[in-house]
Amino acid sequence: MVLRVAGSTKLDLEKQHPSDEVKRSVRSLRADTFARSWPLDEEIREIATAFPSHSFLANPSGQYAYIYLTRFVQAFSEKHFHHPFRDLTILDWGCGKGHVSKLIRALGPKRLDSCDIQSGASDSTFGQDVPIIQRYNIAVTPLKHEYFLPYEPETFDILLSFGVLEHVANQRSSLAEISRVLKPGGLFFCFFLPTRFSWTQQVSRWRGENYHDRLYTPASVRQLLHDGGLELIDIWYRQFLPKNSVRYPKFRLFEKLDLFITEKTPLRYLATNVEFISVKSPSNAAIDKSSQNLTFSGTPGGRV
Repeated sequence: MVLRVAGSTKLDLEKQHPSDEVKRSVRSLRADTFARSWPLDEEIREIATAFPSHSFLANPSGQYAYIYLTRFVQAFSEKHFHHPFRDLTILDWGCGKGHVSKLIRALGPKRLDSCDIQSGASDSTFGQDVPIIQRYNIAVTPLKHEYFLPYEPETFDILLSFGVLEHVANQRSSLAEISRVLKPGGLFFCFFLPTRFSWTQQVSRWRGENYHDRLYTPASVRQLLHDGGLELIDIWYRQFLPKNSVRYPKFRLFEKLDLFITEKTPLRYLATNVEFISVKSPSNAAIDKSSQNLTFSGTPGGRV
């Protein structure tokens, strides 16, 4: 398997650097949300206990990141849009086991859509056991194209990627589709993106595990967003300590230690994930509209 650093072509990225004031505001909100003591979802833990493929969700250390990340989505989105979460529309892109959709739905958005690639792969909704989806009747739209999203332009306020972007066949086309279905000013949250210099990724490769065929750096993320017509708001490293396979006796304490390492020390460059928030600007919305030369019919470019 060939390892690639995604989006490594160099272009002028000046406009993707938000002001220092914006950075401080976003980082302050992020640090506050991540550091709070949120309750675990005991319903997810109960279900996950019976399924080995869901064991990381039964482990408090593994589930907790999803808890505070979805809370951060809510907190940042409400601040960005100046509207309560109940007014916002969301797409959980590549929803997999459905745990993120379950957590987001509990926060009460106006609309939540979930979708995943129609595949027999073990990480697709359609290729694995999905007890969370089944119990909570989460409707999942099957994606029959490697990047096309079967939604009207400017449908969603928010699009979520929890460990999805790094697996798509054509990431630039996928980002263009994300931009298309987002409303002007819409947000794209990307979490669990594997980093180029992650020590845990290196250990996995020593063991012969190559789940990720491409890894990322902040520079490569900026390039991908530039190519996809999205503007970066904030980017950060997260998760130095392993979580899914380790049970920490006081998981919240270890989580705070982990956040300190990735925020305050040079060890952050060896973290497992690089994560970001980006926005679709109104100028990109105009470009999207000018490129739609055929009517929407559920296939790329309106073709049947």
